[in-house]
Amino acid sequence: MKLQKIIEGLALEVKTKTHDLTKEVTGGYASDLLSDVIANTKEGNVWVTIQTHINIVAVAALKELSGIILANGKVPDEDTLKKADDEGMPIMITTLPAFEVVGRLYTLGLRC
Repeated sequence: MKLQKIIEGLALEVKTKTHDLTKEVTGGYASDLLSDVIANTKEGNVWVTIQTHINIVAVAALKELSGIILANGKVPDEDTLKKADDEGMPIMITTLPAFEVVGRLYTLGLRC
């Protein structure tokens, strides 16, 4: 599934300037613990979190994720967005709670 389909399906707002919305999303993962994400995500996953600090970009880039979805109306600061743009890592936001985001991703056909 393409990242663009997820953005449209969940009505996500893309916060980064530089992003590839044609990235293939291979699955999803939800966690707020960076070490858990490092240990358990797979290349191409989309990550659902409420963390907004710059380290989320480093983790997502390290694991070659397709993008980061910030739930609960969380908005990243400018340093995080700049790092995401530098890394080509799309960051999207939604006011939906993380639990609902995951449910909607599942309904779209995304799996772990």
